[in-house]
Amino acid sequence: MPLGPLCAGRIYLTVYSLGDRMASAVEPRGEIDRTNVSHLVRCGIELGLIECVVVLLLSFITRFTAGTVESVLMAIVLIVGLGCVCGLPGTWTRAYTIEGIAGAAGIGLGAAFTFLLVDVSILQPIGTYTNRWLQIGGFANWWYHPVWWMLGTYLPWMGGWILANQTAKDGRPSIVRMTLSGIIFAVLFAIAAILIGFPGAVWRVPTFGVAFLPGIAAAAVYSGLGLRRR
Repeated sequence: MPLGPLCAGRIYLTVYSLGDRMASAVEPRGEIDRTNVSHLVRCGIELGLIECVVVLLLSFITRFTAGTVESVLMAIVLIVGLGCVCGLPGTWTRAYTIEGIAGAAGIGLGAAFTFLLVDVSILQPIGTYTNRWLQIGGFANWWYHPVWWMLGTYLPWMGGWILANQTAKDGRPSIVRMTLSGIIFAVLFAIAAILIGFPGAVWRVPTFGVAFLPGIAAAAVYSGLGLRRR
C-alpha cells in the first residue's frame, strides 16, 4: 500500500528527530566539550612539548643536585608537571560530559606520542637520562614507552573527570583544586604504603609520585560524590 503524504511526513519527522537527538548527544554544545580533531591534535602537541620540558628539568635536577635541594626542586617540578598533564587537557576541551572527558584522554595520548617522538630523536641522544633514569625505564624503550602511553592517557582522563564534576557542581573547574585533591590522596596512599612495608616505598619524592596514580583516581571518585547532573 503506497504511503500517503501525511504518513510519509510523520516518518520523516521521526527520523529527523532521532538523528537530531543522536547528533546532540555527541557534538559539542556551546562552550563545553570541544572535541574537534584539529583542536585535539594541536593541544596534544602542546602538552607533549610541556612534558618534554618537565622531563628535561627533572633530569637536570637529578644530575646536578642532591639531598634536600634535589627533593624540594623535584617535588615542585613534579607537582607542576602532574597538574599540567592532568588538568590542561580537560580545560582545553572544557570537559563536562563523557565527550569532553574522552577528548581530554585523547589529548593525553597525542601528547604521549609527541613526547616519545622528541624523546627518541633528541632527549635520549643528547644524554638526558642518568643511570637512575635508565633503570626506571628498564634500559629499554620497549618497556618504558608503552607505560608512558598508558600513564599519558590515564592522567588526563582522571583529570577530565574531576574538572567535569567541578563544572557540574559549581561551574568553576580549577586545576589547582584538582591537583591539590590528588596530592592529598597521594600522600595518604604513600604513607600507608610506607607503613605497611610495600616494596620500594620509602620517604622520598618518587614514592609520592607513584602514589599520585591511585591518588588521582580516588580524587576523581571523591569529586563525584553528591553530584546530581541534570
